[in-house]
Amino acid sequence: MSHPLPPDWTTLLRLAETEVTRTIGDLPEDLRAHAAQLPVCYETRPTQEMVDDGIETDTLGLFLGEPIHEQGASPLPSQVVLFLDVIWEFAEGDPEIFQDEVHVTYLHELGHFLGLNEDELEERGLL
Repeated sequence: MSHPLPPDWTTLLRLAETEVTRTIGDLPEDLRAHAAQLPVCYETRPTQEMVDDGIETDTLGLFLGEPIHEQGASPLPSQVVLFLDVIWEFAEGDPEIFQDEVHVTYLHELGHFLGLNEDELEERGLL
C-alpha cells in the first residue's frame, strides 16, 4: 500500500503541536497540571535502535519513563514521543484524521504516564 508523502516537517510539526496544545487545554484542571509536567517529543518514525528493542515500525506514539506515581525510580525524565510520519501514513494523508490521531495517541501515552494499563486505556476508548 502506498502512503501519501507527508507535508514538510515544519507543517507536520505545527499541526501536531497545535493539536497537543489544544488537547492539553481541554483536559480537566488536575490532569492538565500532570500533562504540563510531561515533555512531548516529535520524531518522524521509530529509530533503528527502538526497532531493535522491539518497537514496531508502525508505532504511532510511545511513552518513555516511569508513570507519575513511580517518579524518581528512573534517573531519566518521562516523556511522550509522537511519530509524525507514521501518524500521517495512518491518516492516509488527511490532515483532519492526522490531527484526530495525534489527539488520541497523545491521550493514550498520557494515560500510561498517569498509570493506566492497556485494558484501562481501552475502557476509556484510547486504544
